[in-house]
Amino acid sequence: MTNAEAVDLGHRVLTPNYKQQPIALVRGEGTRVWDADGRRYLDMLGGIATCALGHCHPAVRAAAEAQLGQIWHTSNGVYNLPSLRLADELCRRSFGRRVFLCNSGTEANEAAIKLARRFHFAAGAEERVEIVCAVGSFHGRTLGALAATGQPKYQKGVGPMPAGFLHVPFGDEAALRGAIGPRTAAVLLEAIQGEGGVRVAPRGYLAAVRKACDEAGVLWIADEVQTGMGRTGTLWAYEQEGAVPDVMTLAKALGGGLPIGAMIATEKAGAALTPGTHASTFGGNPVACAAAVAVLETIEREGLLQSCRDAGEYLRGRLYELRRRVGERVVEIRGRGLLVGVELSAEAAPVVARCRELGMIVNLASEKVVRFAPALNVELPDLDEATDILERALAA
Repeated sequence: MTNAEAVDLGHRVLTPNYKQQPIALVRGEGTRVWDADGRRYLDMLGGIATCALGHCHPAVRAAAEAQLGQIWHTSNGVYNLPSLRLADELCRRSFGRRVFLCNSGTEANEAAIKLARRFHFAAGAEERVEIVCAVGSFHGRTLGALAATGQPKYQKGVGPMPAGFLHVPFGDEAALRGAIGPRTAAVLLEAIQGEGGVRVAPRGYLAAVRKACDEAGVLWIADEVQTGMGRTGTLWAYEQEGAVPDVMTLAKALGGGLPIGAMIATEKAGAALTPGTHASTFGGNPVACAAAVAVLETIEREGLLQSCRDAGEYLRGRLYELRRRVGERVVEIRGRGLLVGVELSAEAAPVVARCRELGMIVNLASEKVVRFAPALNVELPDLDEATDILERALAA
């Protein structure tokens, strides 16, 4: 099947809810992918920050293949060993003591919202149901996660939204404190708003969030779906701020490209999900969990947190050089580690399309922002090529 044939078939059989680039990817290796016509691309998106080790990393592939030869799935009415090992590894590497496994970031955030309300319900404070979120945030596409999302464009035409969600300006401590009240159950925030244009929380903001939550007796939920698993140069973005959440949500890079999500909680908060209060049929799938363990081990074994910090600094340096050459066409460069947004003075969609034509995959993180989220083990020559292609796309 060619690209053209794949696009034609997609138009005929898929719901038209994605703005898809007119290629079908059929193979990947490291930071390179190939389409159905045999053309090779530099992948600077990594499945939107999911392929943290690049495509088809041998350690992840071996772990998944080995598990496929043992057992593919079990019900959540019994234990399976890969899920236990993954939960233990996540707790060992974070603040957490309790883990709920699911399939996506949206599901992880839904679980966190339910946990926050159950936490206060169990304490006799049934009125504490409100979740304070940020303008510009993105937490998922199901109705609960969508109600938490602070971007009305995603909610258009699918209302009414579930009640109980408030939105305050991102990074504004006074606004946050003003929104927390006797009905507040939790504060749900990203350290970096990925879909909101790669907007980084001001230094000190997360520590202020922690203090405000402690003073009000509410939970702080850190959405690390996009920033977790080393993306910002530490395993979890909250580590860079010296502030520890009560609950953290993960997905994307957790499985190295395989579908898996997780909600991690303290002992006290996690105890709120008692039998029958929440579930996920495929949550804790043995194959996905085996892959996730391999991702964690590989990040540690190959020293990829330092690699991410070094490569991220190098990429931003190259982009600042580009900005000096192209002038006002680039407004700002934002991000940490290998989650980087380049804000343009005009719509970014034509630039993304031109990058693809020139052999590089990137995407939009809002209407005027080009997002880079390559593998944590990306090599510097790849970043040189990426900035060169972006500059050529801007010139065009």
